[in-house]
Amino acid sequence: MDASLIPTIAIAALPVVLAITLHEAAHGYAARHFGDPTAWQEGRITANPLKHIDPIGTILVPVLLLLLTTGGILFGWAKPVPVNFGRLRHPKADMLWVAAAGPGANFAMLLGWALLAKLAWLLPMNFFTLPMTRMAEFGMSINLALMVLNLFPLPPLDGGRIAVSLLPSRLAWQFARIEPFGFPILLVLLYTGVLNWLLSPVIHLIGGLVEFFFQIPF
Repeated sequence: MDASLIPTIAIAALPVVLAITLHEAAHGYAARHFGDPTAWQEGRITANPLKHIDPIGTILVPVLLLLLTTGGILFGWAKPVPVNFGRLRHPKADMLWVAAAGPGANFAMLLGWALLAKLAWLLPMNFFTLPMTRMAEFGMSINLALMVLNLFPLPPLDGGRIAVSLLPSRLAWQFARIEPFGFPILLVLLYTGVLNWLLSPVIHLIGGLVEFFFQIPF
């Protein structure tokens, strides 16, 4: 690994861990709120990253991509929080809120990191402001990317589940049938650059709004 990546990884570690773990914990919290205690019973409503690590998606795939692309591509996933949609009080309707909770947590963290970046810009320049600014920038970037990616309307992504919740029952059932092929489709879209082409305008729009409202470069 390039030695120059080590400081970057050290600064990015906390924002990335929080972005992934709180995203998953938010799903479990919403599910419990709407009637399904499965995630709570399995101890998954927690900020402890060890509870959310998937050996392949959280460790192997990101490390291999980091080594093979020298940081050019970073992709991975956490262990999904177990949700028994049949135990929700109103399964089809409540599915929307359970699915939206993860991206919602990322949006809240995006705003939190933006506030930290604003604070760093207001403070006098010292030993801590530069790493604090860079950490806040990573926090904004990773949470924005995770939020937009997960809202992409493809099962099993959160956006796909939101679409299933909103579609009429017959269409929802037909649309949900593509879920077993969702990740292979996603990887093809990522590898071909189509996913970046589809998501970049949304990312730039939201990033521009954050930059405008907080008056910080993003």
